[in-house]
Order: sequence, then C-alpha cells, then structure tokens
Amino acid sequence: MRLRSTTALALAACVATPALAQSKAEVLDTYADIAQAGYEDSLIKARGLQAAVETLLGAPSAEALQAARATWLEARVPYQQTEVFRFGNAIVDDWEGRVNAWPLDEGLIDYVDASYGGATDENQLAALNVVANPVFTLGGQEVDATEITPALLQGQLHEAGAVEANVATGYHAIEFLLWGQDLNGTDYGAGNRPWTDYATDAACSGGNCDRRGQYLKAATDLLVSDLDWMAGQWAEGGDARAAVLEDEDAGINAILTGMGSLSYGEQAGERMKLGVMLNDPEEEHDCFSDNTHNSHYYDGLGVRNVYLGEYLRIDGSLVSGPALSDLVAAADAGVDEALRARLNATMVELGQIKSAAEAGFSYDMMLARGNAEGEALIMGAVEALVDQTRSIERAVSVLGVDQIAFEGSDSLDDPDAVFH
Repeated sequence: MRLRSTTALALAACVATPALAQSKAEVLDTYADIAQAGYEDSLIKARGLQAAVETLLGAPSAEALQAARATWLEARVPYQQTEVFRFGNAIVDDWEGRVNAWPLDEGLIDYVDASYGGATDENQLAALNVVANPVFTLGGQEVDATEITPALLQGQLHEAGAVEANVATGYHAIEFLLWGQDLNGTDYGAGNRPWTDYATDAACSGGNCDRRGQYLKAATDLLVSDLDWMAGQWAEGGDARAAVLEDEDAGINAILTGMGSLSYGEQAGERMKLGVMLNDPEEEHDCFSDNTHNSHYYDGLGVRNVYLGEYLRIDGSLVSGPALSDLVAAADAGVDEALRARLNATMVELGQIKSAAEAGFSYDMMLARGNAEGEALIMGAVEALVDQTRSIERAVSVLGVDQIAFEGSDSLDDPDAVFH
C-alpha cells in the first residue's frame, strides 16, 4: 500500500490519548502485540524483497534491479520501528546482529574499489571477496564455498574471526549487493552497481555474476527465515512474549530500557553525532543506498509507538491498547505530558532531516566538513533525542522501577575519546 505522509502521520499519532491502563499486564500485552505486528510486517516486506530478488536473478535488467532496490527500501520502514525492542529483550539482542549489524567491511563479500584497501591488522578478512573465491582459508581451515548458501553465510562467514565488521548477513549485506559501494563521499549520490553484475551471459560485469546471485539469494532467504522466527517469538505462546509477561516489573523495565538506549547511545550517539564528529559518510546507517534519513526517522517513530501504545501496520490497520504513557500519567501527569512533548519534538527534528534528504540534500552531504546547515539539522535531532532521554529517565523515576543504565556513546559521554 502507499504510505501516508510520514511527518503528518507522526504528529497526528501524538494527538490521541489512549484510555487509562488498568494494569501493567495490559500495557505489556500491547507492547508484545506491537512487537508481533512489527516483525510480521517486516517479514511480509522481506518476502516481497525475496520475490523481487528472484525476478532479478531470473531475468536480470536495469528495471529488475531498481525494483529490488525499491522493495529493500520499503522493507526498512517496518523493521526500523522494531529496533526499540532491542536492549531490553535478550531474545532480540541475541538475534539482532544477524539481520541489522553495521557498519560492515563489504570487501568480505564482493569486489570493492581500489581505494577501499585490503586486509588490516583489525580484520584480516576485510577484502576476502567470497563471491570471487569458491575456496578460502578461515581460522586455519580450508572452507569450501563452491555453493553459497544460508548455512555458509550464517554458520561460517558472519562475524568470522570474532570481528563484528565481518557482516555477512542481513539488510546491509543485501543493501551492498543491490547498490554496491557509495563512492561519492559527501557529495550527492548512492551506490551505483550496474544490473550487469547479475547478467548470466557475456554482459556479466564485475565477474562471478552467478556466485553474486547465489550470495544475494542466500542472504535474502536467510533474512526471511530470521524474521519469520522472530515474529513467532512474539506470537501467542512465543518465548519473547512469555519473557515480557512473566514478570510485570521486569517487562516495564524492558520497555524503558529499549526506549532510552535506542534514543541515547544508539541513535543520538553512534548513529548520528559520531558521523558529525568524524564527517564520515561511512558512519551512515544505510550508507550504500543513502536511506539513512529514513532509518533515523523510523527508529524515532518506533520509540513513540511503544510509549503511546500505537503502531500503524503496513495494511493501514492500527494496533493499539493500554500504554506505558497511561502508567506514567497515573503516576505524574506532568511527566507524561513532558515526555509526549519530547517525543513529538524529536519526530519534528527527524522529519526535517527526512524532508531535506528527499528534496535532494542527502544525509551524506549533511555530514560534509564545514556544512553548517547539515550539521545543524543532524545536531537538532541529536539534542532532541538527548532531551527525550532525560524525560524517559524521569518516567523511570516516577514509575519506581529499578534504576536503568541506558546504552551510552563516547560521542556523547566522552567526545575526546572518539579521536584517541
């Protein structure tokens, strides 16, 4: 379906006030329902991506590649709204690296520009290029990669050598295979992989087109199976739902932990301020596709979804119910009002970044050294996210739950450390 205007939707969602919750259990039911719906939507969109990839590989063309890219972009919308379920839920934390780990050393997967460099002391596999090498050595053992399968990617390549940058699976591995490297620096433009990288005849560019196709199919199939598994964890009888519901106080703690950690250390810090400090487009979350403005926006929307107890599904239906906001309002109406205002302010700032990027002022351009307008846009959102986190901390206090240590970031807590 066609998505509604995102900024208008974000502001409209903040107007409604859910009915007062009768219990923590009701709030946790809503939270689990939103998680289940978000992962189910992510699965639906990933299956659409899977179909688009099959079409591309069956009949490669510029149009088929563009269609696969478009479905990847669509798939990011529901998934980014699920990131708020990280940090507080062990089942999600233990799994998330399989589907959304970043940044990645893309030379592990496929060919890269000469400017990329080769192996480093930190990562000996940074330029392995599995697509070009059906046999390679890993940990002193010879690996037969004649056929590139989900089992090979997940079981042997992903985080190979215990190096987090060896991302072999998930959205960003697929993104790289669809767009290729973004070699534009802080100038306008995304990756520009030619469709002929998947051609099955003499038109094949980049070499090893059949194996590149195998990798893309394996990674996409694996993403679908991983999302299918996680959607099941939040369904009735699923382990993630059960873990949230079995201890009400711990469940409320999980909601607040996810909200605060995503707002502060992860989004404001690692995903936004760090890139501004380093003026480095490699710090973009969706760096190959130049979709970072949307990733940031929907991360922010996900935080507000769980606080207000509302999630708009991809089919236009609304999942809603008693919310954490109700519990906070019952404890201190002023704290709830302030947090709602902070959530709204954050969405306005993220919406401005999104609008600017969609008008042609891309996120990597905003990161350019000396670009005062871009820095102001990003830092406006960073400051709003930090303020939002302070309001979340006040909600923790009035609810009387255990003190929570949100995820931090050197870029926010110890900026000098970033350069050492």
